[in-house]
Amino acid sequence: MKSIIFVCLGNICRSPIAQGIAEKYAKDNNITLKIDSAGTGSWHIGENPCDNSIKVALDNGIDISRQIARQVRLEDFYEYDLVVGLDDSNINNLKKVGCKNPVKLGSFGFNGEDVPDPFFFDGFEGFDKVYSMIDTCVKELLKQKC
Repeated sequence: MKSIIFVCLGNICRSPIAQGIAEKYAKDNNITLKIDSAGTGSWHIGENPCDNSIKVALDNGIDISRQIARQVRLEDFYEYDLVVGLDDSNINNLKKVGCKNPVKLGSFGFNGEDVPDPFFFDGFEGFDKVYSMIDTCVKELLKQKC
């Protein structure tokens, strides 16, 4: 595998965290890998990750503050070797727009569970939980696929 893209709904919380974790893991383990993230929706195009995602990543030694949200494109399905959705809804949306073989991040270390949207939790604790889950899954995915 030479390239991977992580996809959530708006590309401001979960997928930027996944991108940041993957970039750090790849760098720390001398893995050459093109890594990106995107959203299935268009609401946040051009925005940076949300403040709580930036904070939880920084708390874990990763700076995602310069990432810019974008919407997933058909070209991404040809440009990236692996398209990774963060939950079932993302996987279904990816298939609807032409992605033939997306994989679910939770299949790597969490028995296929959805990575929940942290905005559905009260307060910052949801971001800590989601970060921890993404961290485990991304590292397992890269161990298996790289």
